[in-house]
Amino acid sequence: MPGPETRVVELRVPGITGTTGESLLDTVSTVEVAGDGIGRVIRPSDRLRRPAPGPVLRALGRSVPRTLEGYLWSGMTSGGAAKAAWALLFPFSLANVAHWMLPPVPEGSRFAAALGGACRGLLRMAALLLTMLLVGQLAVIALDLFASQCLAPGSHCLPVVPEKLREPPVLRVAAGLAPLLLVIFVLYRISGSNWTVTSADVAPHSDTLPGDAVRGGADSPVLRCLHTVAALATVALLALGGPLRPPEDPPRLGLWVCALALVLTALLTAATGVREVPKGARHGLLGFAWLVGLSVLALKPRLPAGSDATVQAIGAALLAVSVLFSLLLVPAALFARRTWRTLPRRLRPWLGGWAAAPALALAVLLGGGFGAGLAIALRRLSGASSLRLPDSYRPVTMLWGAGLVLALALGLLGFAIAVPWRRRRRGVPDIVRLLQDNPAEHKRAAAAWARSSWERRHLHHLAVGVVAGMSLGAAALLVARFVLHTVPHWLDPLSAAGVFALGTMAAGLLRVVYTAATKPGRNRHLGALADLVCFWPRAAHPAVPPCYALKVVPELAARAKEHLAERNTRVVLCGHNVGSLLALIATARLVHGLSPADRERVGLLTVGSPLQWGYQRAFPAVLPHQSLAALFGGLDGRWRALARGTDIFGGGVTSWRHKIAAGRLLGFGYLPDGGVGPLDAAEQSPSGALVLGGDHWLPDPLRIPPETRRWVPGVLGHNDYEADPEWDRAVAMAAGLEFPGRASRPFGEQVPLFGDHQPGPGPEAGPNPPHQTSWRSRSGSR
Repeated sequence: MPGPETRVVELRVPGITGTTGESLLDTVSTVEVAGDGIGRVIRPSDRLRRPAPGPVLRALGRSVPRTLEGYLWSGMTSGGAAKAAWALLFPFSLANVAHWMLPPVPEGSRFAAALGGACRGLLRMAALLLTMLLVGQLAVIALDLFASQCLAPGSHCLPVVPEKLREPPVLRVAAGLAPLLLVIFVLYRISGSNWTVTSADVAPHSDTLPGDAVRGGADSPVLRCLHTVAALATVALLALGGPLRPPEDPPRLGLWVCALALVLTALLTAATGVREVPKGARHGLLGFAWLVGLSVLALKPRLPAGSDATVQAIGAALLAVSVLFSLLLVPAALFARRTWRTLPRRLRPWLGGWAAAPALALAVLLGGGFGAGLAIALRRLSGASSLRLPDSYRPVTMLWGAGLVLALALGLLGFAIAVPWRRRRRGVPDIVRLLQDNPAEHKRAAAAWARSSWERRHLHHLAVGVVAGMSLGAAALLVARFVLHTVPHWLDPLSAAGVFALGTMAAGLLRVVYTAATKPGRNRHLGALADLVCFWPRAAHPAVPPCYALKVVPELAARAKEHLAERNTRVVLCGHNVGSLLALIATARLVHGLSPADRERVGLLTVGSPLQWGYQRAFPAVLPHQSLAALFGGLDGRWRALARGTDIFGGGVTSWRHKIAAGRLLGFGYLPDGGVGPLDAAEQSPSGALVLGGDHWLPDPLRIPPETRRWVPGVLGHNDYEADPEWDRAVAMAAGLEFPGRASRPFGEQVPLFGDHQPGPGPEAGPNPPHQTSWRSRSGSR
């Protein structure tokens, strides 16, 4: 029971926007109090840079001391040239994300387990082919455009290069191979990079915890070897004439056979999912692959001959694997349907558990378009328009031109037609009238509600529509090129649009990387992109940035345990956006490893979280619905969530099926006993928020508060949740100091300072004073 020495530690975790320490803690200055410089624990500070106490928390009829801390992890995904270059690996990261989007495998079904294993094997093969495609496209630029054409004797490209250096073929080949081998070495080094974790993680739980699958991947050492071997073999095949044209002379033929054998070995090993390979065998395979790649210098490679054939062969294999993966994913999703068939539609996985297929298709499209866009951009930047590009780039430009037109059409249809039509049809929703006390704000709030609600429900449909349209267009272009042997000339405008789109994409990406490396303060969009894809451990592709969740989650749990060592301390983990997922996983593991007495001093506050509408539906095997309900019950209702209907990225977390009946907000949600069912009608807090189950729906725009609170005008959406007075009440409820339905003081009323409160029921007044009644015992009749 909370005594007079009770204090609350509020540990905040930021989201994906590169939040600074000052904005995270809503203070003028901060100081670091723990961490290793990469994961930093901060507190507010005074003018002498000393940790300062946080604002008091008003609960229990008095002011409870509060310690305010924040865990900054943005240094793991943004800042510096190395982290900025991670944006170039986005197709790889997207293929790795597709692995975590696979549907769960039901227990006891061997056929479903076999399907899941086959899907994972095909994903690893597709990821390996993506690496080969990138290296092949870079080889086209380095060996064909640069070494063979730009550095050719008599060429007017790069006039600063003397004619004597253009004549020896070996020098030109070396100039083209050097950047390729450097890229392969950098990819190998990235595959082995990891963050140093300063705290031990809890052991895996026998029952599924939310996010318990987000742990270190055992495949990374083997996969990094296989991807490096395949990349080196790709360079050798391209320089020897391509995989479909074996050389005639014996030395070239022997080297060609070795390179092709390396590629097939890497593909088969990746498909079978071999996790353990002796270190000596891996090093021997890598050494042989490097020997094959460097031997190209001694054999006078045929640079232009094999470039287009190699890229086309890799692209064809990648398309075949992607199609087979999409087909096998259909029965896998149907078998997994038994795990979510009882859920309402808005909680079921996207596309019925088939969302991993569009994610892989998008990775393939981006991987194919990136090389073409980079070649087009470099040719324009160099001013050498006479350089010839491979013939296969024309269908790629047509495809991306069609994708650009389709994206613009669907975006116009959605944002310019569907959203205004929905707003006019619905008018002002009843919930807006319940939240807003100022009728003048109704129309503006209703417009923001309509747009955010439409985007949360249908934005993934737009993305899937564009990917599906481009995939069908790719199939049509393949038929036209290889079956009909002609591509209609009326598609040339699409090719011009695709050239513009790919060139702009490549040039813009390189500019963003340069800006992020030279001006770290302007890399917020790049950091947000990295935060989304770097959340997941390496599973399908090793050449992705290291997973920050593997470091943040155990260190958050360890920091909370340090505070819980003091018996009068209660800890509330508060996460915003993606930070809410980190806080949720850390809380789940923390609760699992604590005694029942310590568990009652832990709470969770998720703010603007995309958990329910986004991550829970995109990653059903990682965040199963039953595990979230069990966590809510394990916390005995101390999981609170702040949400705004105007927030595009965040929404309700613990409740759903909302409706207004007789002027009251009703719905279903998680119950304190760990079950799921109808909730009591929402109560309206003194600040105007509607509290339904664990969700606190905030009025937006804010109601004008008394002079004791700051105020932010306008529609806030995803920002400034800390400005709402409901924040403090949600923290007090997560700490177990306030309960739903309990009479609260009027909004803004001053309470006595700690030590000067009026006599009333306290810990000594009996075992069950009114304000300490367990929420579980009060709501057991639900």
